[in-house]
Amino acid sequence: MRNKRIQLLTEIQHKRVKMIETARKNGMASQDTIRCSQELDQLIFEYQCVIKREKEQKKRMRVSFRQVILSWKKAVV
Repeated sequence: MRNKRIQLLTEIQHKRVKMIETARKNGMASQDTIRCSQELDQLIFEYQCVIKREKEQKKRMRVSFRQVILSWKKAVV
């Protein structure tokens, strides 16, 4: 997941630069600028989804770890 996150951050940065360059060259309302903006939005959304999945996975791991500890305590007692 970490590699995907880094890859997306790199793509976001490149797309942001491209969008700014396109806006300077063609104007803010040009089709090319709008397309770059929409592509940037999609990349940001994907990044947010990756972050959300990572948080959910960490939460599940914490819950599982607690369950193991509680089961281990019961087995020892």
